[in-house]
Amino acid sequence: MSQLSSTKNSEASSFDPGEFLVVENLIKSYPAPDGKESVVLNGINLTIKENEFISVIGHSGCGKSTLLKIVAGLEKATSGLVTLEGKAIRKPGAERMMVFQNYSLLPWLTVRENIRLAVDEVLKDATRPEKISIVNEHIAMVNLNAAADKYPDEISGGMKQRVGIARALATRPKMLLMDEPFGALDALTRGKLQRQVLDIWENHRQAVMMITHDVDEAIYMSDRIVLMTNGPEATIGEILDVPFDHPRDRASMRNSKEYYELRNYALNFLDRYFTQDE
Repeated sequence: MSQLSSTKNSEASSFDPGEFLVVENLIKSYPAPDGKESVVLNGINLTIKENEFISVIGHSGCGKSTLLKIVAGLEKATSGLVTLEGKAIRKPGAERMMVFQNYSLLPWLTVRENIRLAVDEVLKDATRPEKISIVNEHIAMVNLNAAADKYPDEISGGMKQRVGIARALATRPKMLLMDEPFGALDALTRGKLQRQVLDIWENHRQAVMMITHDVDEAIYMSDRIVLMTNGPEATIGEILDVPFDHPRDRASMRNSKEYYELRNYALNFLDRYFTQDE
């Protein structure tokens, strides 16, 4: 992995856009009942570009969600370094926003109010008209104008996830972190929301790191796919380049030889690391 000059100086003021996020020699372990350390992630090295969409795939227990939480600042690495724009990540920050699988909406607030709460918390210096404009812009961006004043229990799962995505994007983060954002949705809703999120990203590029179990989803949405080996002591097995330009057309991709070659390669990798106790 190429070295980022500021990994040794977290206060550096400049960075290479090609090394926007750098994970260097990351190890994550937890105390075990026998007094020893249980290593979850062992020697993770990964670099993400400023406007790159990355997917991370691996079997359950490989530590992919733990890796995402460390990047988010929600967990601390046992050793190693994670930097964003050359500055060490030590805690959560508004420049990195999470989208969770379970929506995480406040049930007593409307769609509009859930998004506005995040805007109020992060964009403290914005004026009231500016905040209203930002909220309205992002409600429209995810096609929720008709549901803006409804409560979470009055809308579908797909709509709830769109609220979560709009809430994350409305704070204008530098990086979007998504932990299986479509995992709880039915197949039809999932496909539509994948397309919608990809449309938004293709028009408003930013760094994205997404955890998924779905190889087809990863190929359709990502620039690169990170394949994790099994836990414990999981690490990055391979990183695959996705050879399709943006914007993408799902139907034409699936009719290409390259699509099935990449899909089969990823599935064969995962099969090699499959164990009976998964």
